[in-house]
Order: sequence, then C-alpha cells, then structure tokens
Amino acid sequence: MASARMIRALGLMSGTSLDGVDAALLVSDGEAIGETGPWLSDAYDEPLRAALRAALAGQGDIEQTEKTMTEAHARAAGRLLAEAGLTARDIAVVGFPGQTLSHRPAEGITRQIGDGARLANLLGIDVVNDFRRADVAAGGQGAPLAPLYHAALGRDLTPPLAVLNLGGVGNLTWLGAPRPDGTPALLAFDTGPGCALIDDWLLAHSGRAYDDGGKLAAAGTVRDDLLAGLLGHPFFALPPPKSLDRNAFDPAPLAGLSAADGAATLTAFTAAAVHRALAHLPAPPGRWLVTGGGRHNRTLMAQLKARLQATVEPVERAGWQGDALEAQAFAFLAVRALRGLPLSLPSTTGVPRPLTGGALHRGGAEKA
Repeated sequence: MASARMIRALGLMSGTSLDGVDAALLVSDGEAIGETGPWLSDAYDEPLRAALRAALAGQGDIEQTEKTMTEAHARAAGRLLAEAGLTARDIAVVGFPGQTLSHRPAEGITRQIGDGARLANLLGIDVVNDFRRADVAAGGQGAPLAPLYHAALGRDLTPPLAVLNLGGVGNLTWLGAPRPDGTPALLAFDTGPGCALIDDWLLAHSGRAYDDGGKLAAAGTVRDDLLAGLLGHPFFALPPPKSLDRNAFDPAPLAGLSAADGAATLTAFTAAAVHRALAHLPAPPGRWLVTGGGRHNRTLMAQLKARLQATVEPVERAGWQGDALEAQAFAFLAVRALRGLPLSLPSTTGVPRPLTGGALHRGGAEKA
C-alpha cells in the first residue's frame, strides 16, 4: 500500500455514448481532492466510432478495435500532458476504464476492451485498468463506480443531494448527511436510459449523432402509451443497487414514429426513469446536480425539473467540471487502487463488503 500523500493522476473515460475520450488531471491522495484540471476531450473519428458500435454488437475485428481505441486514449493523454506542460514523470498513475462492450452482472459478466499494458508502454506511466471485474466476481453490480468521487467532491454541500450522470446510461449518487464516524452516507444505482437511446434514434432517423439542445424532442409529441410500455420494464421494480447494459431497453415499439415523436418519447423515458428512482432514495434530494452529455439537452433538463420538483442544475453550478467529471473519477479511483482503498461499497454496487480492485500495469519506455 502506497503512503497517503497527494499525487498527480490522469484519468481517461470513454462512455457508452461512444463520442470520444475525455482526459483529465487530478491531484489526490484517494480520499481528499487537492486540485482538479486541466482536461480535454478528443472526439473519435468515424471509423473508430463505427468499429466500436460493431464491437458492441459482437461484430468486427474486436482485437484491432481494442488496439485502435487504446492508441486513441494514448493520444488524448499525450496531448493533455503537452498542453499542461507536463511529462510522464509528473504523473503517478493513469486510470483507464476502457470501453464497456457487455455488462450483465446478474450473470457474472462484465467486459471492457482497452489494453492497459499497451497504454502503460505507450505513455511510460503506470496504468490501472479493469476496475469492474473484482466487484462483479464478488457478486456486485460493477457499476456505478464514480460515487466515492462524487462524495469527495460534495462533502461540503448541503445534503441530501443527488448527482445524476446522464451519459449513455443514467445513474445517480445519493449523498446523505455523514455518519457519526465521518464516512459518507451513500446510495448509488443506474436509473435507466441516459442518452444512448436518444442518440441511436437520432442517428438512425436523421443521421445526426445526438439531439442538439433537445430541439428535435421539443418539436415532437410524447406518445404516452408507448412511454408506459417502456416504463413497464422489470428493471424499474428492482431495488438498488442495480446497473444496466447500454442495450438493456428495446426501442422497437417506437418503430413507425416520426423522428421528432420518437425523440420526444425517448427523452420523456429518460426523465421518467429518473423520477422512478425517487422511490428508492432514503430522502428526496433538495438539489440534483447533473453531469454527462444529457445536461446540455434543454428539453430533458426541463422535464427533469418538472418531474422531480426540486432544483435541477448542471454540476458547473457547484463549481465542478462536468465534461471532465467521469475522467477525474477514474483518476481518483486509480489512486485509491494504488493505496488498496475500496473502489465500491455495499451501498454503491451491492458488493458484500467494501472492495478494492483494478489491475496495475507498469509503464514502459515507448511514448505516445
């Protein structure tokens, strides 16, 4: 176990939206946060995005896709270091969660691609990857993994508070008042769809990668009958902790709708799924801080405010860096992994006990 000192880590993130790589720097001892930033986003080129979509469907040359994706992460990390005026020697560890292809924890399955050893060699920096495997092997959900970082960020904010991440899948962290021993009161779970269904619908019906500002959804009409059917999915009746695969929900019932009506109905589905999560929380949050790409969808944010009847605002209102948050979380988790600290708790993934994880790859001489 490394000593409890502040070190600089670099976190990487490629989420279920498949839009690219976020890279962020963080100074932490794995418990407190000393400094955040800088950060950047590198968009995937269309061939890599298409290859990843094929890999999600179990198609294509997955080994080559993993190599290409790992190299894209190395380039993003290298560019961030260059822009920050840092070198590999300035970074203690890189957190690299990779790209999830399949996540079915009830079957003991979670699969991410991303070659941690290759990334360590390319960057010349130690890399921690494979964050989910130990949790799932112990009977946990393997996700979400950001709650401990949310707790570190939100320790001075008024509880109860919810941090809602609307990437491809939606997930939340509920933060209550600290326990008498000072540990955070946490509950975390996936809420349902985030933006993946909306993005896939837009791509299929308009050729656009996402609904910019929620404009198409705002022009459509929600089909309440179809929405009710989507909300009948058994996932919503399950108690937390619980997590989802990106492709857990089938949008086939929406076939035949106009592009606008489909976007409106799927946007309402995401908001309604978050509202359903309220029933599982120990106390209703007075404030919802929203991160992920969904916070830029004005139609979705308006629906969340209407359904939740609480303050709903982007995480930037709390001074957090929304586009960097997930990458920062994996930098934080990498530091915790080095120290042997838990990455997940019974209340965040359903793991039987606080559990550490991750696989460490030592950096080599080859540079990105």
